[in-house]
Amino acid sequence: MLNFVLFGPPGAGKGTQSEKLIEKYQLIHISTGDLFRAHIKNQSPLGQRVSALIAEGQLVPDEITIAMLEEEVDKNPGAKGFIFDGFPRTVPQAQALDEFLESKGSSIAGVIALDVDQEELTKRIAQRQLETGRVDDQADKLQKRIEEYFSKTIHVLPYYEAQQKLSKVNGIGKIDDIFADLSAVIDKY
Repeated sequence: MLNFVLFGPPGAGKGTQSEKLIEKYQLIHISTGDLFRAHIKNQSPLGQRVSALIAEGQLVPDEITIAMLEEEVDKNPGAKGFIFDGFPRTVPQAQALDEFLESKGSSIAGVIALDVDQEELTKRIAQRQLETGRVDDQADKLQKRIEEYFSKTIHVLPYYEAQQKLSKVNGIGKIDDIFADLSAVIDKY
């Protein structure tokens, strides 16, 4: 299985690039944000808990996130691989993902971090909020999410760097150029 983590702050282009990677490599995209939004839309008990946390700009607890992610992986037993988008956000989540994939006879092949500065992120998300109206893109909540990324989530990168699985790609530029750079990394595997 070819499993990758696509890493970057909110607005880095993970969703946009994931769509292109899915098409090229026939991978299954698992976005924790999409999972959360689906549960919220369906007003499941889990969705109600997630909704309250996201409304406050907080991260969803590991046990909820991991359970949802494992459920999605298990739904696709014949997959060629997965792109994990928005997960892991903490070292314990990264360790849990490694353990889960190992139990399936697999592992993370690589982690690709999209580098985008905060000014560009703010501009992109403001535009996305206008286009989609996503609740989690509102200015006050967005600032919390960006701060959370740069103060906590970014610390996952050294975990993967120590395993020699980390690659960084400039996330600013033309979508197709960024995609070419991402593909060059994946083609090494």
